[in-house]
Amino acid sequence: MATKAILRRLISSSSSTLFPPKTLASQGTFGSRMLSTTILTPDSSEGAFPAELLKPQKMVLAPDHTRGLYQDLVIPMMNFHFEEKGLLTLPGDVFDVPLRKDIVHKVVRWQLAKRQQGTHSTKTISEVSGTGRKPYQQKGTGKARHGTLRGPQFRGGCAMHGPKPRSHAIKVNKKVRRLGLKIALSARAAEGKLLVFDNLELPTHKTKNVVSWFEQLESTKKILLVDGGPISDKLKLATQNLHYVNVLPSIGLNVYSILWHDTLVMSRDAVNRIVERMNTPIKR
Repeated sequence: MATKAILRRLISSSSSTLFPPKTLASQGTFGSRMLSTTILTPDSSEGAFPAELLKPQKMVLAPDHTRGLYQDLVIPMMNFHFEEKGLLTLPGDVFDVPLRKDIVHKVVRWQLAKRQQGTHSTKTISEVSGTGRKPYQQKGTGKARHGTLRGPQFRGGCAMHGPKPRSHAIKVNKKVRRLGLKIALSARAAEGKLLVFDNLELPTHKTKNVVSWFEQLESTKKILLVDGGPISDKLKLATQNLHYVNVLPSIGLNVYSILWHDTLVMSRDAVNRIVERMNTPIKR
């Protein structure tokens, strides 16, 4: 309501200055449609100015950009205070790859299967502790025939066809795993959920600084911070109590972690290391 009153006051004042009352009457409806050329600023004394009109809208990608054409992307760099630190060009062969769900599914299955410990084990009839004596005679008792009490039908007996320690890993080629990481990075860039920071340095180890920064992000539930080298102690201490903020070095960046978090924040050093890692020839 305050905004409408301000605009109405500005239109009436500018209309009376540009046209006298008789001229306005002769203009008919044209006079009531005149717009003011006054520029509204936060320092205007006309009243409260809506903050949403002053909020900068940052677009990561141009709306007319076609995804998956291996085109280089130019996005702004910032820091934890949302201060712009210049522009950064992301190579199209890493951050603008055509999306393929089958590749992502295959790589995620490979990750989850490979990280299984596979230490499950059950005891066979030769491993169960117990006597090997025949429990009772073969005939004459009216009972079923048994030769041992260590069978699977007895309490404390063995487990038939139970799991034994093994590896659950499946084979996925290195170039497919590399392509899956490129697709995951391209998906976050296409959604506008990829943020690049100049660095991930924090002035203090206080958790409240990261919490206040996280609350300013829109439509974000879980966030992944990726730094180039080893994670600094301040960043570890500031994020270790937050279940919705996780930190990884660039060498540990993987497809499953990117998909598990809806927003990806990378430092400039991490971007350079990932690009170098993607362009390194595969050792066969």
